[in-house]
Amino acid sequence: SRMPWYSRSVDSTYLTGKRVFIFADATHAVAAARMCAEKLGFAVVGIGTYAREFARDVRECAKRYGVEPLITDDYLEVEKRAAELQPELMLGTQMERHIAKRLGIPCAVISAPVHVQDFPARYAPQMGFEGANVIFDTWVHPLMMGLEEHLITMFREDFEFHDSATPSHLGSGGSTNWPAGSESPGSESQAAVDPADMPVSADASTITWAAEAEQELKKIPFFVRGKARRNTERFAEEQGIQTITVETLYDAKAHFGR
Repeated sequence: SRMPWYSRSVDSTYLTGKRVFIFADATHAVAAARMCAEKLGFAVVGIGTYAREFARDVRECAKRYGVEPLITDDYLEVEKRAAELQPELMLGTQMERHIAKRLGIPCAVISAPVHVQDFPARYAPQMGFEGANVIFDTWVHPLMMGLEEHLITMFREDFEFHDSATPSHLGSGGSTNWPAGSESPGSESQAAVDPADMPVSADASTITWAAEAEQELKKIPFFVRGKARRNTERFAEEQGIQTITVETLYDAKAHFGR
């Protein structure tokens, strides 16, 4: 199984403490809660079911994780609870996928009601070691893809993500209108070393990074970490901030994500 290994690895920062809200038929909800809490390092912040005949089982499960159970077949109540909890991942039915989309929350379908698109045209067992990998992929990918889409939005003004940028497989030979102040990927000033791993030299505004902010920066995937650093420093310079803190990092993320 990849899950116990993954939950103990450095990459578990994607998962550890992530808040998950589960709403499905009773058997899937209870099993998913256990998998989330004991295998993947999630924090179960909500659980519920539309299967009233299994309400007792779900209530007992909710008590185990110290959360308030939701027993209802009204999707509006589910949406209200999700909006209140603001989880980082939802596991549910196709209806919860629609709810999550409206709320901007990653979601994976784990039980009926389902849509034809929820059935992959591939070998996808749910039990055993292979089944653990299938569940891992199903649940973790929404978080990963949600993060990537958010980062692309955040850095859409950078040269790699610029609307008029040449496709990456064409290299720097195409004619591309780069945003002011940016450099093409083929320029000599682009170092082979990840800019995020290089020390920050003091500029005109003598911007420095607090240790906590540096640690938070390392949680961002390496392939956009350099962009995050540069955008944050640009934001700090514009705001007249001398020392970049974790709050500055998130303020910059919100600024470039508008």
